[in-house]
Amino acid sequence: MNTTALSFVLIAAVVHAGWNLAAKRVTFGGPRFVWLYYTVSAVVLLPVVITALLVENERPQWTWLLAAGVTAVLHVAYGTVLQRGYAVGDLSIVYPLARGTGPLLSVLAAVLVLHEHPGVLGLIGAFLVVAGVLVISLGGSKADVKARRAGVFYGVLTGATIAAYTLWDAHSVTTLAVPPLVYFGCGALVQSVLLAPAALRDRAEVAKLWREHRKETLIVGIASPAAYLLVLYALRMAPVSLVAPARELSIVLGGLAAWFVLGERNAARRLVGSLVVLAGIVAIAVA
Repeated sequence: MNTTALSFVLIAAVVHAGWNLAAKRVTFGGPRFVWLYYTVSAVVLLPVVITALLVENERPQWTWLLAAGVTAVLHVAYGTVLQRGYAVGDLSIVYPLARGTGPLLSVLAAVLVLHEHPGVLGLIGAFLVVAGVLVISLGGSKADVKARRAGVFYGVLTGATIAAYTLWDAHSVTTLAVPPLVYFGCGALVQSVLLAPAALRDRAEVAKLWREHRKETLIVGIASPAAYLLVLYALRMAPVSLVAPARELSIVLGGLAAWFVLGERNAARRLVGSLVVLAGIVAIAVA
C-alpha cells in the first residue's frame, strides 16, 4: 500500500473510532437518530457533490445512481443495527465484533461458497479472529450475560452489513468508476430519504434527540462521511484486501475509548481480545 493510501486509512481509523464513541453516548432514538445524522451528512455533502459534478470531466451515469441506491440500503441497515447494538451492549463488545466479523465472513464465504482453500496464514487469521471474539464476549458476572449476548448478536450482525457494503463500495468506486464524493453524497441523500418515514412518525422524539444530542449528531454526521470518504479514496489507490484490514486499527482505538473514556467494566480484557482480532485480520490480509 502506498504512503498516501496508508495515511488516509490511518486517519480514517481514528475518526471512525471517534464518531462511534459519540454514537454510543446516544441511548435512545434508534432509526430516528440515524436519520438525523444521515441528514446532516446529506446537507454537508450536497454542495460538495454539486461542485464535484460541475468540475468532474466525466458525465454522470445512471449506474452511479443505482450504485448509490444500493449502498444507501446497506448503510441504512448498518446504521440501524449498530445503533441498536449500542443501546443494548457495551462499546467494548459491539465495536470490535462489528469491525472484526467482516473479514471472518469473507474467509467463510470463500471456503463454503467459492470452494477456495485459504493458506495457512488465512486459517490462522480466522482462528485468531474467533479467539479474539471469544475473549471479548465471554467472562464477566452472570448479571451481565443478557446484555453481553445482545451486544455480541448485534456486533456480529453489524459486521455482516459492513462486509456487504465494503464489497459493494469497492466494486462501485473501482469497477463502476463512480467518483467517491458523488457516490457517498448521493448515498447519504438516499439514506436520509429512506429513513424519513420513521423520523416523521415521531417528530417529538426527533426534536428531543436534536435538543439533547445535537453535538453527537453533528459529530457523527460530519465525521462518519469524512472517515469513509478517506477509505473510498484509499480504495482507488490500493486493493480492498489491504485497505479493509488496515482500517481496523480503529478496533483498538475503540477499546481504549471504552476503557478510559466510558469506564466500561471488563474493558481491559476486551481490549486484549480486540488486539487478538486485529492480529487475525492482519493475518487474513497478508495470506
